[in-house]
Amino acid sequence: MNDIEIAQAAHLKPILDIAKGAGIDEQYVDPYGKYKAKLDLSLLRDLRAQEGKLVLVTAITPTPAGEGKTTTTIGLADGLRRIGKNAVVALREPSLGPVFGVKGGAAGGGYAQVVPMEDINLHFTGDFHALGAANNLLAAMLDNHIYQGNALNIDPRRIVWHRCVDMNDRQLRHVVDGLGGKANGVPREDCYDITVASEVMAVLCLSTSISDLKQRLSRMVVAYTFDDEPVTAGDLKAAGAMCALLKDALRPNLVQTLEGTPALVHGGPFANIAHGCNSVLATRMALRLGDYAITEAGFGADLGAEKFFDIKCRAAGLRPSAVVVVATVRALKMHGGLAKGELAREDLDALRKGMPNLLRHISNVQDVYGLPCVVAVNRFPTDTDREIQCVVEMCRERGANVVPSTVWAEGGKGGMALAEEVVRLCEQPNHFSYAYALDLPIREKIAAVVRRVYGGNGVELTPEARRQAKRLTELGYGDLPVCMAKTQYSLSDNPKLLGAPEDFSVTVRNLRVSAGAGFIVALTGDIMTMPGLPKVPAAETIDVSEDGMITGLF
Repeated sequence: MNDIEIAQAAHLKPILDIAKGAGIDEQYVDPYGKYKAKLDLSLLRDLRAQEGKLVLVTAITPTPAGEGKTTTTIGLADGLRRIGKNAVVALREPSLGPVFGVKGGAAGGGYAQVVPMEDINLHFTGDFHALGAANNLLAAMLDNHIYQGNALNIDPRRIVWHRCVDMNDRQLRHVVDGLGGKANGVPREDCYDITVASEVMAVLCLSTSISDLKQRLSRMVVAYTFDDEPVTAGDLKAAGAMCALLKDALRPNLVQTLEGTPALVHGGPFANIAHGCNSVLATRMALRLGDYAITEAGFGADLGAEKFFDIKCRAAGLRPSAVVVVATVRALKMHGGLAKGELAREDLDALRKGMPNLLRHISNVQDVYGLPCVVAVNRFPTDTDREIQCVVEMCRERGANVVPSTVWAEGGKGGMALAEEVVRLCEQPNHFSYAYALDLPIREKIAAVVRRVYGGNGVELTPEARRQAKRLTELGYGDLPVCMAKTQYSLSDNPKLLGAPEDFSVTVRNLRVSAGAGFIVALTGDIMTMPGLPKVPAAETIDVSEDGMITGLF
């Protein structure tokens, strides 16, 4: 059976039973149907003060061969419960863009899924719609302010706030709006972002309360005046109304895995554009509810894990206990130069050539961030024992154990060995630290990420980026962390450089302040905030029957 068939055949527990099993009283639970619910924010205040161990699941640099990071995250949580540990999983919500674009569903796979799978992938509890509405309300108020006389002296050529839609739609990358005469607004060039690239998404995921959310929304920079001064959402008096739209979206969502493990699925910023982690509130709840909170961060460890450590953990005061780096033999052989059509055959030479990518990620976790890690090899039927042994030997030389994972096929049973190793690592002392200090100049913080995490030898800022760095520092934003917007397909800013490239420089072409989220976005390469659909989008295979059964969503 494929993923959606497995999910549809499962017998789910009522969500109130899942809540009760997690130690959540019914008074904190607002069901959205039978199998999903919103949790009241007061739950966090009333839970035990003691927090469990925080475990991050990350991965090697992704390839078309696939890695299975979310699947491993879910299977690990199920495996921990099978060995008698109280584990809770905390994940991001899928965006409709990838669901209908390239990836299809994004709720795990095989027998390691969060369910109801169709609901989670399509609309869920309406969080993303609320985020889009809040984002677009601010855009409407901004343009209306200019139309009604522009008392704030906003330069229409320097508007940095974009409308958004949660769909891959390249047609909206560059638009001209306000056409049709004076009554229809002020004509200007504009563009759309995908909802998960909106700063509102990042703000929601880093907020700790309604008041914190409101303050962060107020700080968001939307434009600059003719005098080069920033204009914020607070200046437009938009934060209160935006917060009203987001008050329920701020509450974490409770669902379950196929094995009944409590799962908090909340927020979903992209990791190659934004910071790529689920909400602080969901992570905090998972830490208070379980002895082990298992979470993931988007794409490879150079993107999601770096931002998890340097942005999310720093902002929320989180301290991880261990890291799981997910890899596949197939993906490592592709990093070694093997073509996608040849990945099923044994090729130890290609595997050895691709291993430096995995070893670089291990080194980053251990040496840059000071954390213990284990490699979870998501095993495919075509992987040979000799290939697995090659991975084991090369990783052990680097001081990391390797545990084969079969969670796709076996669920929590296939994650029990990985769970045992994670428990062992969590008991070890660690020396968690960040990749850079906040008081460094903006350029030096970027350079630290490039040198220490990517393995490059430096960073180049375009003249425009240098001007922006100088001005952002003058405006008081120089002490913020940096959020790298970079291709997910390479440790460099060139998606064609696979493996573990060396002697490269990263070019930053633009710097943007996300003052509400609390970081500076450094745009590199051809990163765009509005993806497009592929030649054959996943949407072409998705359908629904007369009785409401969805097919093709996997």
